[in-house]
Amino acid sequence: MSKHLELKKGLDIPISGAPAQVVTKAVKSGTVALKPTDFKGLTPRLLVKEGDSVLAGSPVYCDKRRPEILFTSPVSGVVERIVRGDKRKLLAIEVKAGTQQQYVDFGTKAPATADEVRELLLNSGLWPCLVQRPYGVMASPEIRPKAIFISAFSTAPLAPDYAFTLGGRVDEIQLAVNALSLLSEGGVHVSVPAEDSPFAKLENVKLHVVSGKHPAGNVGVQISHISPILKGETVWTVSLMHAAAIGRLLKTGKVDLSRKVAVTGPMAPTPAYIDTLPGVPASELAAIPRDVRVIGGDVLSGEIIGREGYLGFFNDQLTLIGEGTDREILGWAKPFRFNVHSSSWCYFPWLVKMFAPSKTYDMDTNLHGGPRAFVETKCFEDVTPMDIYPIYLIKACLAGDIDKMEKFGIYEVLPEDFALCDYVDPSKNDIQAIIRSGIDLMIKEMA
Repeated sequence: MSKHLELKKGLDIPISGAPAQVVTKAVKSGTVALKPTDFKGLTPRLLVKEGDSVLAGSPVYCDKRRPEILFTSPVSGVVERIVRGDKRKLLAIEVKAGTQQQYVDFGTKAPATADEVRELLLNSGLWPCLVQRPYGVMASPEIRPKAIFISAFSTAPLAPDYAFTLGGRVDEIQLAVNALSLLSEGGVHVSVPAEDSPFAKLENVKLHVVSGKHPAGNVGVQISHISPILKGETVWTVSLMHAAAIGRLLKTGKVDLSRKVAVTGPMAPTPAYIDTLPGVPASELAAIPRDVRVIGGDVLSGEIIGREGYLGFFNDQLTLIGEGTDREILGWAKPFRFNVHSSSWCYFPWLVKMFAPSKTYDMDTNLHGGPRAFVETKCFEDVTPMDIYPIYLIKACLAGDIDKMEKFGIYEVLPEDFALCDYVDPSKNDIQAIIRSGIDLMIKEMA
């Protein structure tokens, strides 16, 4: 029996560049990069050197503090280059893919116990698909969480339609759900946008129908309404895309991280989907014009990867948006700005929406002003559908007050849950960075 949850707060951002539901090409060859920087709190230790041959599923590096957590290659080929940054920080391992792909065979026997599931995920390199809350770090193999959560839809701007990208892989997701349910005391919770979703047919899950504006699709928002995280409790999350990858491993015995990636945004030449792998260069996914910001993920909470960057392990979206370097004459003082979206009643998007409800805007990165002192308004509460006081949590993070951070909900949130606060903030502050600094302090002092 599914449970219905309707969220009243939030905001959908009408940005142009939604992808057409068509796959225009496949990009799975060439050079693929494994980026340790995709994983919060990881201290990597290399297991290969330049010139080594690897198979798809071969270990490339591991977690120095927990060497049983392996990170494996998504392709077979040769380790072409090891990229390091300041103080020899490991930034990427580039693998030149071979013409014929070869895979490590992990077997197709269905695991019957939690230990067998844990061993398979650790050895195959798919354990990092599991994200642990609080703090959004890699799941610890020693912990048994109270529940595992999967969001089967996304409400982020221009997000991929999971019914299109993963609707044909329900059988693989079912295999993953069956295996993951062995790892948790409270089973697997799956949230869908409607009862006719292809993922509403999943069995052996606790199903929830969630509706509302963004961030209704954020798994953190769903957790806060279904099973809030209290001090001392742990839950795990896994994306629907990675659940499908785990299911394919169980079905075929091979590590196959292929995915449909949405190329989106006002500056995308052809917004559509591409069959590809994580670690593929952004320049191979789309023709990128000049003066464009390249974002791995959505425009609110994605990572700036640049023209020479690589698609991240957790990315199923690439967003191209113009760099807003132009100054607007009169700016906010203009009496009419019909081509500017606003979350408030300052301008006239509400009037435009009455006559053109499907209108979208060619947004760019221009902040239309600089950071300034906090102006306390009700805007943060209006876009945060969680049982927390966002402004007080933000201030507690700024002050580094651990007691107040605990009191106001730091265990329940990740920066992505405050992405809309960035968008609506009249003071132009980087709210997600403030929340991240608070989480980093909690990890340092409490974890």
